[in-house]
Amino acid sequence: QVQLVESGGGLVQPGGSLRLSCAASGFAFSSYAMSWYRQAPGKERELVATISNPGGSTNYADSVKGRFTISRDNAKNTVYLQMNSLKPEDTAVYYCNAQRSPTRFWGQGTQVTVSS
Repeated sequence: QVQLVESGGGLVQPGGSLRLSCAASGFAFSSYAMSWYRQAPGKERELVATISNPGGSTNYADSVKGRFTISRDNAKNTVYLQMNSLKPEDTAVYYCNAQRSPTRFWGQGTQVTVSS
């Protein structure tokens, strides 16, 4: 049974930091590219960051470059998103995604709210 379980979301003040984790099981984690997406209320889901399999390269949305860092630990079947200098516009539900074309898996999402 495939599972992607996100954790680490919450309420943080502007300028603060959060670290999201996504624990994977039920598939060959190291052979999948892993991504974080987010969806704000009334907006489409957008790609935030991607890390290749097994972890040699990363890509980021322009809006988070220099503030967010994606990483993975293939021994723990876990992908992380370190989010620094958070802004109110980062408020969204953050989703973990695993992809090895044509297969994609999604997590259930974790809420991140940036507010004073």
